[in-house]
Order: sequence, then C-alpha cells, then structure tokens
Amino acid sequence: MSGVFPPNALRLAPPPEQPLPEAMDVLIQADGPNDAVRVDSEDGTLSIETEDGGVIVDFAPQRNGDKPSRHGDNLAEKVAAGALGAIAEQLLLGIQTDIESRRQWLETRAKGLKLLGLELEEPGADVGSGSVAIDGLSRVRHPVLLEAVLRFNANARGELLPANGPVKVADKLRPDGSSDALAEALEEDLNFYLTTVASEYYPDTDRLLFEVGFSGCGFKKVYNCPIRRRPVSESVAAEDLIVSNAVTDLRNAPRVTHVIKMRPNVLKRMQIAGAYRDIALITPNADIQNAVEMQKSTIQGVRPSEADERDRDYTIYECYTDLDLEGFEHKDKGEKTGLGLPYRVVIEKDSRQILEIRRNWDEGDETYTAKSRFVKYPYVPGIGFYDIGLVQILGNAAMTLTAGWRETIDAGMFANFPGFIYAKQTGRQNTNEFRVSPGGGIGLETNNQPISNMIMPLPYKDISAAFATFLDSVASTAQRVGGTAEVQISEGRQDAPVGTTLALIEQATKIEGAVHKRLHAAQAEEFQLLKECFRENPEALISVAKSDRQWSAEEFIRALDDKSIVPQADPNTPSHMHRLMKAMAIKQLQMANPPMYNAKAVDERILNMIGVNDPETLFAPEQQNPMANPAVMGKAAELALKSKDLQLREKDLNFDQQHRMETLQLERDKMRHETQTEREQIASDERLAEMETLRDIISHPQGLDEAERARRTVLGQG
Repeated sequence: MSGVFPPNALRLAPPPEQPLPEAMDVLIQADGPNDAVRVDSEDGTLSIETEDGGVIVDFAPQRNGDKPSRHGDNLAEKVAAGALGAIAEQLLLGIQTDIESRRQWLETRAKGLKLLGLELEEPGADVGSGSVAIDGLSRVRHPVLLEAVLRFNANARGELLPANGPVKVADKLRPDGSSDALAEALEEDLNFYLTTVASEYYPDTDRLLFEVGFSGCGFKKVYNCPIRRRPVSESVAAEDLIVSNAVTDLRNAPRVTHVIKMRPNVLKRMQIAGAYRDIALITPNADIQNAVEMQKSTIQGVRPSEADERDRDYTIYECYTDLDLEGFEHKDKGEKTGLGLPYRVVIEKDSRQILEIRRNWDEGDETYTAKSRFVKYPYVPGIGFYDIGLVQILGNAAMTLTAGWRETIDAGMFANFPGFIYAKQTGRQNTNEFRVSPGGGIGLETNNQPISNMIMPLPYKDISAAFATFLDSVASTAQRVGGTAEVQISEGRQDAPVGTTLALIEQATKIEGAVHKRLHAAQAEEFQLLKECFRENPEALISVAKSDRQWSAEEFIRALDDKSIVPQADPNTPSHMHRLMKAMAIKQLQMANPPMYNAKAVDERILNMIGVNDPETLFAPEQQNPMANPAVMGKAAELALKSKDLQLREKDLNFDQQHRMETLQLERDKMRHETQTEREQIASDERLAEMETLRDIISHPQGLDEAERARRTVLGQG
C-alpha cells in the first residue's frame, strides 16, 4: 500500500542488557533517631525497627513505580515498556483502518477544492484542459460553488460572531425584574476573553465556517492548553480529525484521533512542561500529504520544504479511546472486569512511541463517562459521520457549468479565429502554420490559382440559443439549491402586502435557516465545554477580567454553575434581514396597543436587535418628580373637578343648541311642505276651470261671450 508503513516497519533498537546485581541487604536510616528500615533481598519484605524495640513488617511494600497516581497524572510513566508498545501498535492499526474508511471522502473534497476556482489556470495545450489537446483552450471555472460558500460564510459569521462578543448569559434578570450584576459581569468578562484575550478565536472560527459551508462539517477542539496556560477553543481541519465513517456521532466513536503537525521546538516545550514523556525520538520522516493537503498546497502555491530534516514537523496522533490499561484495570468488588475505560493516548507516528496516557473522565465519576473535547459544526447531516456540504450539493452543477463556460468560450474563439484546410499544392511552403498577426500578412504559394480556391475555413459556429438557455437554467437551479438565489422583493407590484414579502423571504431562506439552527446548537455545546475548562482553571479568566467585579475563585465557579451561558445569536433568526423584520413587527404592535407595552423597553430591545451598542445612552434621562405638596394636590383635584364640570356644561349646551337647531329645521320643512301643497291645489283648480270653460264653448259655440264672462268671473278677472 503506497505511503503506509506496516506496524513492524519501524522499531527502536532494544536497550542493551545490563547484568543483574548480586543479592544484598539494604539498610535505610529513617527520619526518627532510632528507627531503621531494612529490605530483605530475597522477597522484598520491608522491616522497620522502632524506638521501643518493636518491628513493623510490610510484606507488600510499594516500589517507586507503584506510587499511587493522581487522577491527572501521565500514566505512560508508570506502564511497562512492553505494554506501551502493544498499545501503540494496536492504536496505529485502528487509526489506519479509520483513514481507509474515509479515503473516498478525502478524494471528493480534493476535487471540490479544485472546483472552487481559486487556482489560477492559464489556457494551455494539455489534454486535461479540454476535450482535445488544442493550444488556447479555456480553463475557466464557474464560480457557483465559490459564491455559495462565500455567502454562507459571510452570513454565518455575522450571526455567530457579533462585534460585542458571542456569549450571552440567558438569566440576567431576577424574578422581580431587576438586573443581576453577577450575570452581567460574567457575560462581560467572557466576551472580553473571547474577543481580546483569546485573540485567535474570531479569525479561527471564521476559517471554520468557510470549512463547514464547503465540506459539510468542521470541528472545534476545546481544552486547557499547557503552554498558553488558559482555555483554548481552536478549529480542527476535517481531514485532521480521523474518525471512522461508519459511526454517526463523536461520542459513539471507538476512536477519535486528532492529527497534529508539531514543530520540534513545540514538542520539546510540551516535554518540559510535563505534558509528554521526556524520551528521545527519531528524526521524523518526510511528510506524505493526503489528497486534500496536496490540493491545498497547490491552491496556495506553496511546497513543503525538505531541505533540512531538522525543520520537519513531528506527526502526533492524539487518540481518544477506551483501554483496559495494565495496572489500572476497572474492578468490581475487587475483581477485574476487563472493562475498557476512556483515556487520551498521544503517539508520535514515526517513532511509534507513546508520549502520554491520561484518564479522560472526571475525578470521582463512578460511571467513567468520557469527557468530550471536540464539537462538530454540521451543514447538512449526511449518511455517515462526515456531513454533506456545498461541495456535494453543487459539485455536479459546478462541473456542468464549468464545461458549458469552457465550450462557450472555445466556440467563440474558434468562430472569431477559425482554423482552415488548405490544398496540397501549397505544401511547398516551408511551414503549414498560417497565423497572421493583426496588421500583418504572409505570403502563400497558390500555383497561379485564386487564393479562395486553395484555402477553406473550417465550419465553426457559435453556441446556440438553446444551449445558452440551458446553462442559465442550470445556474439558477444551483443558486436556488445552494441558497444563493436573489430574493426579488423590490420588483413587480409596489403595493404587495407585507405578509407576501415576508413569505417570499421565508421561503427563500428555508435551507439557510435550518443550517443556522444546527450551528447555534453546536456553538452552545462549545460554550459548555469552555465552561468546563474555566471551572478547572478559573484563574485564566479572573486574572484578565475586564468588569469592575473582583472575582474570587469560589464566586466565579458558583456563577458558572448557576448561570446559563448560551450563544448571542438567535436560532430563529438566520440573517439580519429577519432581525429587522422582527423589530418592525414589535414596534407596530407597541404602536397599535400603547397601554400594553413599555415603549422604552421596546425601543431598547429593537436597538439591541439591530446591533446598536449601548442603546441606553440614547434615551433622555428620566425626570424625577419631587414629593407632592398636599395643598397643591388638593388644589389640583379641585381644578380637575371644575374642569370636568365645565366639560359637562359645555356638553349640555352643545346638546341644547343642537336640539333647537333640529326643531327649527323641522318647522322650516313643515312650512315649506304646506306652501308647496297650497300651490299644487291652486294649479289643480285652475286646470279644472279651464276644462269646464272649454267644455261650454264646445257645447255652445254662439255663447262665447257669455262663456268668456263666466270664465273670467271664476278667475276673478271680471
């Protein structure tokens, strides 16, 4: 197997055998003036003579190697060399099996790094640059995958890493509504620690989020660093955390191995600090990079230097596993059970030497529950241990669009600079390469034939409209799946309801919101591990505290136990746009029902939501009312009663005036109605008289004068 050494390939030479000393009695003078200690050379029995002439005999004395160990001791110092070698070989075989189980995942990730298009690739002539080996073929890559990763990284960073710190103490208010000064001081100091003291936290987490979006998962390691002497939370590249892909959870994995590239000087400092055994190690072998590391080196344009073997890094395997350690076996009622207990074992790969074995459970824990040191940040849960990222979601689409872009560019180049076929008669030319520079020209032998009959351009053509539409369709689908599609909320109907706009935003950010909830849960788990580290080493924060509170170790640990430390980010708000919508909704509710809300508290909450620092400084100071004078209070009450009586009188006056106006209007309407009735009666009488006169004229035409006089008499005109 290429690049893999069998377990017995490298072994240290055994130490030379030393001759055994002859048996002898040993007399040791004790602290007391008359006490003496005698060790029997045959059975090791220890005898102590006392002042009163008595003798104390110990038939099973403890030897130097059998001194009782403290819980945090390095047990590799107490285990026999043969047992250490067997443990190292067993773990190295298991680690190699875990590496093989994820080989395909590493290859996929290496291909994905290339699809990001971060490597500058010039047009070339090799077969791998296109379908055929033609000089000038394009090597451009479509940025759909890179765009999705960058968008996710920017959005996740804005939510998980706010400028004022990522930590929030959830219970800062007492039941009576007053502020808890202890909780506020704890929150202030934790945020100061993560933003200023642990200056690596923000850039390291930012790098982690890029890794999460791209490959599907990233890891944080939380521990007390023996060199920096403080709690540390640092990201671990996914390829550097070896876990069998057959498991689904870190806590259920039989082995979790962190691969650490450690400089010789750092390794020596770890030995001096007492973290590792101070033993001699062989010079590390030349580093053999995996597919992901090779692709990263290509993108960055770097190559590992091997000029001086003293500059080579040691490869350290920090393995978290269960062991039935000889001399420290689990016992039940005094009998060995063979149960494996959780340990942290550190192995130097090339020397195959164990540098450290430490218990990995809390002292006094009778359940022997393994302490967690790693936190997994997922993108989308996968089938195996390693989750699904944008490289798996958009990888095929990125390759399709890359091929389409290259074909489009190559077709345009061939259509604008076409090749040609020439007749054999022109073979007398010294060369068959006819490339004319702009503004230049070449001579061509045509045997007195028209030049158009000797050369025929190849029938290249540009891409079709259907192909361009297909590429646009693939790009839009990839953007929608990858969560990078633009939400068009400002176009179309200008009077679109707010609910419709919110529904469009919500639908477009469903995937992003689900990922944000997973990241929020992972960050909450990370803060719990940090909490455990501070409980073990409270001075790391007390010595650099920024708040005015003078912490004691007991008070600080009590605050860690009593208070809930959670992420500052809201799990239900995946973006700043959602936060602004929530702020607008809260303000609208307060304006619609003013008596039900505290206007100042609402505005303060909204200012905090939109990221305004120190919002309390923006409010006007409250006016403190002096103690009221009883005489003034009585006068104010009297004025209030008079004002109320005046309002009632004014109301009655308005009512009477309105009543009189209504009565007058009714009388006017009645008179108008009577006048109209009289007029109608007079008109009716006139029409009847005229009809009678006409009837008389018709009946007596000779008596026109008498009829006329009669008519006039009726009308009063006679």
